[in-house]
Amino acid sequence: MTAIPAIDRKGLSAAIASYVLWGVFPLYWILLKHVPSMQIIAHRIIWCAVFVVGYLLLREGRRWLGDALARPGVGRLLVLSSLLISFNWGVYIWAVTHGRVVEASLGYFINPLVNVLIGVLVLRERLNPSQWTAVAIAAAGVLWLAFQHGDPPWVALTLAFSFAFYGLIRKVAQVDAIPGLAIESLILLVPALAWLGFAHWQGVAAFLDGDIGSDVLLVIGGALTALPLIGFAYGARRIPYSLVGILQYIAPTLQLLAGVLILGEAFSATQAVGFACIWLALAIYAADGWRRARRQPTRAAQEHCAEEVPATDGAAPPK
Repeated sequence: MTAIPAIDRKGLSAAIASYVLWGVFPLYWILLKHVPSMQIIAHRIIWCAVFVVGYLLLREGRRWLGDALARPGVGRLLVLSSLLISFNWGVYIWAVTHGRVVEASLGYFINPLVNVLIGVLVLRERLNPSQWTAVAIAAAGVLWLAFQHGDPPWVALTLAFSFAFYGLIRKVAQVDAIPGLAIESLILLVPALAWLGFAHWQGVAAFLDGDIGSDVLLVIGGALTALPLIGFAYGARRIPYSLVGILQYIAPTLQLLAGVLILGEAFSATQAVGFACIWLALAIYAADGWRRARRQPTRAAQEHCAEEVPATDGAAPPK
């Protein structure tokens, strides 16, 4: 019998900490509700670039950039991914600062299932019956929410699809998570600085206007953008990816709880029906992934035994 490998505790802790940070982010960004969303995004880009590039320079020196861009086409893909992630951040910050945390959490509940659809339509992957069932139930939940509200939950759908396509590009681009984020931040650095410069010229900039607390929050926001991704990259390399798939639901769950229990957003029975469909779909999808992951070691062991033991026309293998 093949022994089940032990879970790396440091990797597990790093992954959980990353998802918890992503989950409680709304409570942080709401402190900057008085700052225009575009300025928050600009500061997030600038200070993220400072922290992540500084981290890479300390760890690898100046060679990190050349190593990251060594493979052909990586630069072009990261330009596109940088546009997608900045758009995703913009919608997310706007949603949090305009009392739509619950709908934002729905987007990140839907995101894994959008990834499944992209895998089918773009990467030509095949779904089994359980996965198709999960996608169908999730689609029913989204349609229910759209029907009850009179229009689609555009914040949730925008977040889900923009992050899904961002993930697709980062899957195709052959670059590690942290150098990739650093290059994306550097690509967006000039537009971000230009936007803040324009805000200062117009006299509407929130940074260095006398509110030291807001200044500190804007700077730390860059570090908070980088830290979860660094922790995720560390953890994902050390724990089974099927476990990562289960842990990813920590973040939207905490976002939903923060929106309803702390920020006081409404969560009606009508919304609960739509969310219940999404949760049921995720449960089916997660259970299917966990079941298939547990079967893989057994199959690998069987294939190894088949290679090592010669066929004996149905007779028991020699002892």
